[in-house]
Amino acid sequence: MPSGLIALALGGFGIGLTEFLIAGLLPQVATSFAVSEAAAGWLISGYALSVAIGAIVLTAATTRLPRKQILVGLVALFVIGNLLNAVATTYQVMLLGRIVAALCHGSFFGIGSLVARSLVAPEKKSRAVAVMFAGLTVANVLGVPFGAFVGERWGWRAAFWAVTAIGVLALAGIVAFVPGWAGRVQPSAVPGGPEPTPPGDLRAQFRAFRSWQVWLTLTATALSYGGMFGAFSYIAYTFTEVGGFSSADVAWLLMVYGVGLVVGNLIGGRAADRDRDRALVLALVGLTVTLAVFGLLAGSPVASVILVFLMGVCGFASVPGMITRVTDFAHGAALAASANVSASNVGNALGAWLGGLAIAAGLGYAAPLYVGAGIAATSVVVMVVAARLAGSSEPRADDDT
Repeated sequence: MPSGLIALALGGFGIGLTEFLIAGLLPQVATSFAVSEAAAGWLISGYALSVAIGAIVLTAATTRLPRKQILVGLVALFVIGNLLNAVATTYQVMLLGRIVAALCHGSFFGIGSLVARSLVAPEKKSRAVAVMFAGLTVANVLGVPFGAFVGERWGWRAAFWAVTAIGVLALAGIVAFVPGWAGRVQPSAVPGGPEPTPPGDLRAQFRAFRSWQVWLTLTATALSYGGMFGAFSYIAYTFTEVGGFSSADVAWLLMVYGVGLVVGNLIGGRAADRDRDRALVLALVGLTVTLAVFGLLAGSPVASVILVFLMGVCGFASVPGMITRVTDFAHGAALAASANVSASNVGNALGAWLGGLAIAAGLGYAAPLYVGAGIAATSVVVMVVAARLAGSSEPRADDDT
């Protein structure tokens, strides 16, 4: 495994921790700054909004720069944001730090995925992306308990100092181990095939969005995330109000879900390298079935443990393949890779909103599982259509970019 790939995974781990650990620290932060729970909640929602915006804006603004240089700048931005959080003396500075740290999130995973796949042989590109995203999935497992543990022992600021240190290590690793050529556009690998998108040509980057396959993949990404997060956003209520678990059980149940994410990410990367569209359809079908069955069996504690693990597996198994698919059809356009991250955040918001509407309508705390299943089923339809339209003409011109 290339050392540069490990450095990218470490960066993904740090960024993932920043996103997730705040949930375990929110009560302490709210008390420290004497703000309401609703105001403290903006430290989460403001972060998510900044991710969606930053993914497109920063990628477009840096399109002419070498990709290693962009990654170094993005991780430096991440370090600055978390440093602001660690030393913040007011709520406003804390929110600013969260926004600054979030701006790098989408571009890092978008551009980083292109760099990651360039470090390995073409037939291992999805696995390389999966390794990079392994940092994010592990952070999902450890983020909330890490924040809660460190915050309780040494205060919430210590958690952000720790993440800042991880960011510095990732920055050093990228500088030392990611080669300068990583992610550069190479000549077409397929004779007569479409040429890769020049990274410095912003108009060419936007022209990549003329492809219906790009839009279908982005739509499938948004819907797959929407299905998973439509259920996950309210899973604690499902566990306690339907499954009969205590509130103390929620932490380890979320870790079971997080382990499922790690497993699904690695399985999905390998499967996508063999037959990508088939692997994506199977993952989305698996997510749909899992969520529907979970809704039916949510009252069973044993079934809930098994199904929340499978929800993580199926939910993240499609991620590596979706990223390589959208960048292949966009011929290596970094803007499309970052747009995929934005699409996932749009899906998160859509799923959470629809799941909340189901609860507000009095349908019960198992209802978000059925809502998620419905959204995921729609993603299956979109992915099947995309696969059929692609046929045997799936582009591979940027396999070595």
